[in-house]
Amino acid sequence: MNLSRPLLLASNSPRRKELLTGLGLDYSVRVKEVHEEFPQHLKRAEIAEYLASHKADAYKSDIENEVVITADTIVCLGNKVLNKPQSHHEAAEMLRALSGTCHEVITGVCLLSKEGKTVFHDITKVYFKELTLAEIDFYINHYKPFDKAGAYGIQEWIGMIGIERIEGSYFNVVGLPVQKLYTYLVQLGYLIVD
Repeated sequence: MNLSRPLLLASNSPRRKELLTGLGLDYSVRVKEVHEEFPQHLKRAEIAEYLASHKADAYKSDIENEVVITADTIVCLGNKVLNKPQSHHEAAEMLRALSGTCHEVITGVCLLSKEGKTVFHDITKVYFKELTLAEIDFYINHYKPFDKAGAYGIQEWIGMIGIERIEGSYFNVVGLPVQKLYTYLVQLGYLIVD
């Protein structure tokens, strides 16, 4: 596999770095601070795509030959979006709301080059068992999920003991739909598979 141009990952997420490395791709990381606000009329997948595209816009004037990858993952319970919790109390509220239900994890991805941008998303359904208050407290106290939308990481303890099944991409829940990303990189000619 060869890249036709350099890849630039615009994310500090260790999980996204790990997934991109897992694809066997060389890339560099450059991160800019971007406010993650979105118009209130947007719903679900529109929010994830808007945020990924908005993050990419910060790199428009900088890029030459690179392809910039930006992403944003949101957790939706019905039409309610669960962002990153600001406190132990808020994290516990989110996990209590997710307990015993099905929710959707949506990751929006943007590929930006000098020629333009391609924006797409992936959706995974996640089914949680009924979580006890003790399990919720143990997880928050030991794993501090304050940097995670919906207050949990599927790859952590809570995912191992609490998630009964998923429908869709596991990696999408981790933070990057790598199968779709790979497909778009090939289709757009950024990745050549020999």
